[in-house]
Amino acid sequence: MEMEHTLKDVSMEEVFQKYEKKYKAVADQKRLQILHELTQNGSVCVCELVEKMGMLQSKLSYHLKILLEAELIKKETKGTWSYYSLNHSEVNHLLSEELCCLFRTRPANEKASDSSCCRMP
Repeated sequence: MEMEHTLKDVSMEEVFQKYEKKYKAVADQKRLQILHELTQNGSVCVCELVEKMGMLQSKLSYHLKILLEAELIKKETKGTWSYYSLNHSEVNHLLSEELCCLFRTRPANEKASDSSCCRMP
């Protein structure tokens, strides 16, 4: 029984770390602007982002790296250029039912894996 409890705690810790990384990534105005640009324009070349954001490529690369590590954006290389796009599935998880379920109090007989855990009764 102790082993099961320890495995559960490790799993929850990993989930919390994942969301911490994502929320840290979006807790910056420049990165939010980058996400907005990608939302509006789909796949965007890094050269276009430099111009639209009015940033040096080195600073933009720093912000893109954080968003990539948080898996909020995707990168595709074509020739010598990198194109970035929104990772919709990960962005959608920021306000997901999964996250909602982590912080909802459930009756003792209801399991966390219940797919309807965030639905109103």
